[in-house]
Formats: sequence, C-alpha cells, structure tokens
Amino acid sequence: MGYSTNFEESQHFSSTFNNFAKGLAREIAQKCAIAGKHVLEIGCGKGEFLRELCISGGATGLGIDPAYRADKGRNDEYGDVKVIVDFFGPDYQHLQADTVLCRHTLEHVSSVSSFVRLIRKMIGKRTQDWAVFETPDAKRVLVESAFWDIYYEHCSYFSPGAHARLFRQEGFDVTDLELVYDNQYIVQYARPSAGRTTPRLPLEHDLEVMHRLAETFPARVRAVQNSWQERIRAAHAAGRRVVLWGGGSKAVSFLTTLQLGDEVWAAVDINPYKQGKFTPGTGHPVIAPSDLLDTPPDLVIVMNPIYLNEVAQSLKALDLRPEIVAV
Repeated sequence: MGYSTNFEESQHFSSTFNNFAKGLAREIAQKCAIAGKHVLEIGCGKGEFLRELCISGGATGLGIDPAYRADKGRNDEYGDVKVIVDFFGPDYQHLQADTVLCRHTLEHVSSVSSFVRLIRKMIGKRTQDWAVFETPDAKRVLVESAFWDIYYEHCSYFSPGAHARLFRQEGFDVTDLELVYDNQYIVQYARPSAGRTTPRLPLEHDLEVMHRLAETFPARVRAVQNSWQERIRAAHAAGRRVVLWGGGSKAVSFLTTLQLGDEVWAAVDINPYKQGKFTPGTGHPVIAPSDLLDTPPDLVIVMNPIYLNEVAQSLKALDLRPEIVAV
C-alpha cells in the first residue's frame, strides 16, 4: 500500500460524519483542556479534523501525513494549523505537543509496538501530556461477520482490550476507553506512566470473548457471504440494477470478496475526489449521486448502516425510490 498525496480517505463530505466529528472534537478539547495549547495529529489525512479541533478548542496544531493535499474548499488555511507531508518516524521524535492525536492510523501501521513506543519516547517526562487514539473496533467486525471491514490497508485489528493492553505495555496509563459512532470506533485517552499499569476499565476485559468470536467467525462469515451473493445475483438475474453506496475500502472488500462483476452496476460516493475513478480490483465506476438520474437503481446497498437515513434523504431529493438495504 503506497500512501501518497493521491490517497483519498476523507469522510468529511458526509453530514452524518461531520456531526460526529464535531462532537468528538468538542469532547477531546474539553477532556484534554487544549485551550491555548498545542496538538500534534499523526496521520491527519487532509487535515479536516485537526482544524476543527483547534478552532473549537482554541489550540494550535501540527499534522503529519504523507497523503495530505491542500485541496481548495475542504482544508482552506483557517486556524493555526501546519502540516508536514511525510510519514511519522524517528526523525520527528523531537516534536513536542500537549496532546498527541492519532485517528484511524494505528491499524495501518505494521509494527504497532514500535510506533507507540516512539510516541512514548517523544513525550518523555511530560506526564501531563495526553495521547488520544481512535481505531476501528474489531470486536464488532467479528460479532457482525462484517467481512467488508477486513481489507488490505489494515495491518492490525484491535478490540478495546487489545488496544488498551498495547498502550499499557508501552508505558501509558489508559484513563478512558469508549465505543463511539454506533459502536464502530474505539476512542482511547491515555497519559504517560512510569511503568506498566493495571487494566481497570470495563471494556478492557474482552480476551475470552474475542477468542470465542474468532473461533466461530469462519462459519458465520461464510453464511453471510453466501447470503449476499445469492441476493445480488438473484436481483441481477431479475433485471434489477444494483449499486453500492460508498466507494471506499468497504465497497472494495465487498466486491472483491464476493467476486462481483456485472451484478453490480456502480459504486456511488459523495466525495468528489473519488468520482470518475474506479474501484481497485473490480473496476466498477465510482459515480456521483446525480449520475443515478440517467440510470436509476432498483437496489441500493449502503456500505455502512449509520448512513442509511442520509442516503435515503439523498435519493428522495433526486426523486428516486429504489429498495435500500444496508450491510
């Protein structure tokens, strides 16, 4: 996987996601008391969240990401935020910040212990600094047999307990651990400690449950895959036009795992930087919602159920009435 300025990961074109992000920014600003302080975000993407956080919390910010791109209109230079277009590594261990933020990046790192250890070394003796991490919850993936949430960009998968154990092992005290965004994401707050600390948060005690879920996952996921293959192929055979809503990694995993070709007509995405492109592996076109007016769909499969209402409203605004289902 090559992360460069060509990589497009932003979810901030969705009102549903933006409302969540703004709420999370307010929470972090309050819990970490960032007013008048400095925030470092490792893996800041296109910088939208860091800017929102610094503006709402009255802080300055520095982002690091090899995929940062200064696109006009979505990350205009407002707020006191600067960005380094590079990977975070030992060359940046001299940086100082009152809060280190890392959202949806840890799962993309091959050696998570080394990564967290470097952040701990960077913080050093500043015991009042915060480390705030957000990561997808693998426990939910196992529970829901969500094979579309297992894909090549992710090197590692974390349950809340695994996440906290990693940080306690590397010299952090995990002070808060919560599930957000319809229990899809883990948000963890931690501070540096002198040594390894003892698990004391309810969500940390999940190792036995994770073992049981992993044991039954193969059989359960095969059943889910077969069900979706049969449903989509039956719809196609009946002459119904099928589209996916969401042209990101979930859609790529869904299409490639189920080996779907002509059975799915296209993937719809509201991110204009994805429109006009094609899904890796299967070559399905990624189109704008307005493109559906020329070729109305009969079945829309929403790749994340949290967007069901938003998608339904978008289709209604286009005066389209297809069947809508979510994975």
